[in-house]
Amino acid sequence: MKSALEELDDPDHRAAGLLALRDVAEAYGGLGTVAREAGISRESLYRALSPTGNPTLRTLLAVLHVVGLRLSVAPAGAASAQG
Repeated sequence: MKSALEELDDPDHRAAGLLALRDVAEAYGGLGTVAREAGISRESLYRALSPTGNPTLRTLLAVLHVVGLRLSVAPAGAASAQG
C-alpha cells in the first residue's frame, strides 16, 4: 500500500496511487461510507479517486483519516536512497 500511495507524487503514475486508495476505501466499507464519514459527497469522492482524479489536500487527508491512515512527509530522495 505504501509504495502505491507513493505513486501519488509522480504525475505519470498518479492513477495507481488513486486507485489503491480507492481500493482501501472500498475495503473499509465502500466509497459511500467513507465519503459520509469524511464529510464529502459520494460523487466527489468517486471523481477524486478516479484514475484522472486530482483530490484536494483536504479530501486526501479526510479519506486517509477515515480509513485509519495518515500522510507523512520525507525528504525527496529518501525513498530511493533506502531502496
